[in-house]
Amino acid sequence: MFAIIGPTASGKSDLAIKLAEILGYEILSLDSLSIYKEIDIASAKPSYEELNKVKHYGINEIYPNEKFDVTKFIEIYKKIPHQKIIIVGGTSFYLKAMINGISQMPKISENIKQKAKSFSYERLKHIDPEFTSKISPNDTYRVTKGAEIYFATGLPPSRFFQLNPPKPVLPKIPIFEIDIDRKTLRQRIIKRTKKMFENGLIDEVAYLEAKYKDRRLPALKAIGIKEVLDYFNGIYNKKELFEKIVTNTARLAKRQQTFNKTQFNTIKAPLKNLEEIILQQINY
Repeated sequence: MFAIIGPTASGKSDLAIKLAEILGYEILSLDSLSIYKEIDIASAKPSYEELNKVKHYGINEIYPNEKFDVTKFIEIYKKIPHQKIIIVGGTSFYLKAMINGISQMPKISENIKQKAKSFSYERLKHIDPEFTSKISPNDTYRVTKGAEIYFATGLPPSRFFQLNPPKPVLPKIPIFEIDIDRKTLRQRIIKRTKKMFENGLIDEVAYLEAKYKDRRLPALKAIGIKEVLDYFNGIYNKKELFEKIVTNTARLAKRQQTFNKTQFNTIKAPLKNLEEIILQQINY
């Protein structure tokens, strides 16, 4: 088992599929958007033909109005019946969570969720200054999660995590990273965005909005979808829409590269060399 990471549009998926065919492996997708059914174009997920060539996990698992988080991703990984897999994608946070592990969370009832929503940073700080010192006062997600833990267990979140340390779920594996310069990556992003438009991105987003009728869904806030929704509101014309998606995708790619650089010890090489390097490293 090994992983291939890199910024969006850098060529990870094509390389993984090629290697999977050579090695007889299957693929676990590290992509927070490809997980959703019906989001095919905006996620740039592998084609129907490619998905039939190589068995994929983590793609088309749930609908856009269903909840998803890293714990559910780990559940998908645990259900894979063997270790002959390539882990590939741009959502490297999932890979990091698998390597480091996450704490087993308590069961959170709907009543607790409602109570936690109105919990303020200052109240949580009074209960657990250690926990709040590590998060921003504006980080409502973590404040709410901290409050949920407190209500469910009666323990300050920091104490709960001390008693429930994270357990790694992934064995130590080689991680290969695509090394790509910013200019080349932007050209690839432009090319991919053009393909998304040609394949019917705007129609796909129109369908999603008409079916789910809730723009607050996390899936509908993804790059490529949120900009089209703004286009429907008249904020952009079609040319501006294209440019906005390219710009936001490039910004995402930069964040991904920074995260990978600071979080992983990788074997890094240009895309054209990585196939040979990977095959040598796993003694093929």
